[in-house]
Amino acid sequence: MEGENVGKVFVGNLPFDATEVDLHAFFSADLAVGVVKVVRDRETGQSRGFAFVEVDDPEQMITRFNGRELEGRLLKVDLARERPDRASGPNRGAGARLFRRVR
Repeated sequence: MEGENVGKVFVGNLPFDATEVDLHAFFSADLAVGVVKVVRDRETGQSRGFAFVEVDDPEQMITRFNGRELEGRLLKVDLARERPDRASGPNRGAGARLFRRVR
């Protein structure tokens, strides 16, 4: 996978039992596929129903697979977006809201 259009694609609405191996086999029947990463819950390890896939031609993957059915579910395929930087420090996340000073 060394083409100039190599990119990461978001794949949503996945069956919760779909594995990286299953998805690689499904997508590579039509396209050159690199790494497939199913996103899992940190505590339970269960799939969160979406994955990221590295492909040679992201636009072609979107065209071929967006709206396509996999195990009774219609896939949502789109370009992956960069994750925004998370705030750091003592005021980030829900923890800051849970420990407000009472007056």
